[in-house]
Amino acid sequence: QVQLVESGGGLVQTGGSLRLSCAASGRTFSINGMGWFRQAPGKEREFVAAEGLSGGSIYRADSVKGRFTISRDNAKNTVYLQMNSLKPEDTAVYYCAAYRRWYGTAQPMAVPDYWGQGTQVTVSS
Repeated sequence: QVQLVESGGGLVQTGGSLRLSCAASGRTFSINGMGWFRQAPGKEREFVAAEGLSGGSIYRADSVKGRFTISRDNAKNTVYLQMNSLKPEDTAVYYCAAYRRWYGTAQPMAVPDYWGQGTQVTVSS
């Protein structure tokens, strides 16, 4: 099993920044990719970004391109999501995800094998 623990959420004003962190523990050798999803009230969970073990493949939902950056520290088994120019529509619970397989271009459609507990991000207008 793999455990994922997120941190870094909070309340920020429009235009502000936050950095989310997700630390993996347990059978981390089985992980080949990590990513982030988000779920706003009344909406379905949405893929945001993912990164493969090599760091060579990154995907972002169109709504966050140019504003969010995913990165990973393999030595720390930690993935980050730097969020800049935040908007009220970015308000959601953000979930960390881990994958045992990396599918490349199909990754956004893959179902993660592990989930974090979620961290709330609220952007005030």
